[in-house]
Amino acid sequence: MAGQGIERREVLRIMAMAAAAATFPGFSRWGFACGHVGNAATQIKPATYQPQFFSAKEYALVDCLADLIIPRDATPGARDAGVPEFIDFMVWSDPAIQYEFRTGLTWMNAQAERRGGKLFVELDSKAQIAMLEPLAYREKFRDGDEDGRAFFRLMREYTVMGFYTSEVGYKDLDNPALKFYAESPECPHKDDPEHRHLTPVNG
Repeated sequence: MAGQGIERREVLRIMAMAAAAATFPGFSRWGFACGHVGNAATQIKPATYQPQFFSAKEYALVDCLADLIIPRDATPGARDAGVPEFIDFMVWSDPAIQYEFRTGLTWMNAQAERRGGKLFVELDSKAQIAMLEPLAYREKFRDGDEDGRAFFRLMREYTVMGFYTSEVGYKDLDNPALKFYAESPECPHKDDPEHRHLTPVNG
């Protein structure tokens, strides 16, 4: 249900924000994709994450929504990557988005109780998806859901941001350009005539 990826013009902004978040020692799962450049890999993470901004009920909903947006299938999902932790920290760090998130979560639970008689996290997965689809897909938009659509866009943006700036998300992309090497790898095309003039790595 992730829909769209991150636009190119957002990449540098997102990486800068994620790099700043990476200095927070309280994450139990989320780790910055470039964390291994320093000594982050040697840092001991806490067993559990303690929300900095959301209440326990709000955090459970953030966790549920992130998991529905990028679910685990053949590859890890948002929950595996620690995305709910990332979102909580980012919202805690940015007062400008706190109201939008808090009122958005309240809207989601109010709609779930009105339509299903339960909080969103208490609905079965089929009912949860049925409630999210009109917020996620233009062809299913409904009048009166404008606030919900705005919140879902925000939630999806931060979920995608948290996932693809994490170690888990980078591995999922498997893009050679995103990999780091302790030393320059040798050319894999050793028999290419155009490469005969190159000095061997150990030469």
